[in-house]
Amino acid sequence: MVQEYQSPVRVYKHPFELIMAAYTRRFPKCPLIPVFVDSEIINESQSKDGSTLVTERRCVIDIEAPRLLKRIAGVDYLYFIQKNTLNRRDRTLHIEVQNETFSNRVIVRECCNYTVHPENEDWTCFEQTASLDIKSFFGFESTAEKIAMKQYASSIKKGKEIIEYYLRQLEEEGVTYIPPWTPPVVTGRVSTRLQLHPPSTARPIPVRGANNGADSKDPTGPSELLAGSPEDKLDADYIRRYLGDLTLMQESCLIRLRQWLQENHKGKIPKDQHVLRFLRARDFNLDKSRELLCQSLTWRKQHQVDFLLDTWERPQLMQDYYTGGWHHHDRDGRPLYVLRLGQMDTKGLVRALGEEVLLRQVLSLNEEGLRRCEENTRVFGRPISCWTCLVDLEGLNMRHLWRPGVKALLRIIEVAEANYPETLGRLLILRAPRVFPVLWTLVSPLIDENTRKKFLVYAGNDYQGPGGLVDYIDREIIPEFLGGDCMCDIPEGGLVPKSLYRTAEELESEENRLLIDSVYKSASIFKGAPYEMLIEISEASSVITWDFDVSKGDVIFNIYHSKRAPQPPKRDTLGTHGIPSLGPVNAQLIDRSWVLGQDYSMVEKALVCREGESVQGSHVTRWPGFFILQWRFHSSPACSTSSLPRVDDVLASLQVSSHKCKIMYYTEVLASSDFRGSMTSLESSHSGFSQLSAATTSSSQSQASSVISR
Repeated sequence: MVQEYQSPVRVYKHPFELIMAAYTRRFPKCPLIPVFVDSEIINESQSKDGSTLVTERRCVIDIEAPRLLKRIAGVDYLYFIQKNTLNRRDRTLHIEVQNETFSNRVIVRECCNYTVHPENEDWTCFEQTASLDIKSFFGFESTAEKIAMKQYASSIKKGKEIIEYYLRQLEEEGVTYIPPWTPPVVTGRVSTRLQLHPPSTARPIPVRGANNGADSKDPTGPSELLAGSPEDKLDADYIRRYLGDLTLMQESCLIRLRQWLQENHKGKIPKDQHVLRFLRARDFNLDKSRELLCQSLTWRKQHQVDFLLDTWERPQLMQDYYTGGWHHHDRDGRPLYVLRLGQMDTKGLVRALGEEVLLRQVLSLNEEGLRRCEENTRVFGRPISCWTCLVDLEGLNMRHLWRPGVKALLRIIEVAEANYPETLGRLLILRAPRVFPVLWTLVSPLIDENTRKKFLVYAGNDYQGPGGLVDYIDREIIPEFLGGDCMCDIPEGGLVPKSLYRTAEELESEENRLLIDSVYKSASIFKGAPYEMLIEISEASSVITWDFDVSKGDVIFNIYHSKRAPQPPKRDTLGTHGIPSLGPVNAQLIDRSWVLGQDYSMVEKALVCREGESVQGSHVTRWPGFFILQWRFHSSPACSTSSLPRVDDVLASLQVSSHKCKIMYYTEVLASSDFRGSMTSLESSHSGFSQLSAATTSSSQSQASSVISR
């Protein structure tokens, strides 16, 4: 595999001629580079006017490698050919290097350039590229590659230090100015040179060279180099100031990916900080990072995410019931986002607003977070590329484990992980109750491993002790609901009124662009014609979960088990009596000839559910087979004495609205491996949070549990 390197632009705040004088002092040997043993000039030529000088050297390098490897290779030193082309007229130096030793096994190429800074002619720029291709090396290809990359990285790091060392040496010798080359003017037999730059432009060399802040006061040049220069190249100083300390190879990956985008991407080029996040998310694997970034850029363009903060307005319901907001910053200067998840009615928000609105809310928070990171970078004078999130779980209960809500959360996490990688610096989870392990079991598989390492979980009041919240957030900005003195402008939350819920038809017909399908279905239950749903279980210990709302009338909920498959349901129960069908009637799965206790069995105690109630629950199956979830009409005591035949009941139900119930439901089957680790937590949380529901039923015999919320 070919290893490639591309450096950022390194700027010396000195004229080109002084840099060249310092550079030539590196030869024939440099005590600052111990591995650079010696060099000799093997060829040198100069143009007639003296503007161009071409020098070829053979350089001797002593690679720090194991003695055994050197003995196997049969060499003590490596030889390289270096060709320097100095153009005094254009003020450029072009350097080409290639290996002479093992040239049939290893191909090393390096190209370096010294040029005048495009915005300040008294500054000099340096950049380099290199490649290493080890075709074969006595079976030690991987070892040789690691040694070569380590050695090369070390020499690059010393490059700027060496130039600055010889610049200080020149200053000590009194050399503070070297005039630029000028073309000779021939007058008779006397050759003179035309001075294009008068000596008055000379400036003393600062002691620390490029690191001297006084040099930046020069009005002839910019005080700070930013990305987006005329040549659109990254400056090493800019990288340290705005992106942080990167290794040489990390810098190279950033520059190469950025160049690839400039050459191939037709849309808006993302900011350097954002490109760097994708590289970090894939451990600086260039190909994987490029693939992830390109997918994200396509997604952003498709959904106009770049304009989200300017075009999207949060619904008033979201402003009233979404219990989260930005709150100052942490000790590292990262923006701090506070979310009181335990006080938020996630189910109500999903039911009232839909999944897409919630996703847009999360995307707008991420976009705002990126903007705040840029602001804090300028304010604190150091790179800040991520934020801290504080999640308060006080009040978390089984309502938050509502499966469709969790499923919507998983989809949102999936979108955020794919398009906003490496934006979460730290996640502080406070006051985690016993029900938290269940939520964590469901959510954690979709969270990147690097992100999971940033999670800190505190149960109860542990966050108040040593190693707690004050280690990450200044005491002055701890919110009052966590025992601090700082006011936190976040909505109190509460239950979303059910009158604001959207119907199943609205959710199903809604054309979600960011999240495709709705998880809810609706069903009508008639007197004498229950609604039944068949679930086939092939593996014992699988878990059937359900969530439903009774939007009209009262129903009785049952779960039955049968070892044999029900017969195909008869769709028209009226046709057998010669009566034309008046509309759709629920198909019956349980045959009227079946005997309870012989052909099928009840695995759940019948549960009466009143109008307006929400029911969530789960059942751990003990046997494979066929399970039937049944909702049937619940008659009031006054109506229960009716002895109408079943067909008459159906006719009456089609004509009398009071004999019709309606539900919105969602069911899912979880494999035993997905749920086994959280069942203990689920059961214990029921007993701990029983006061949160108006009624709780559980069957230890069937290992099932349901929670009703009013």
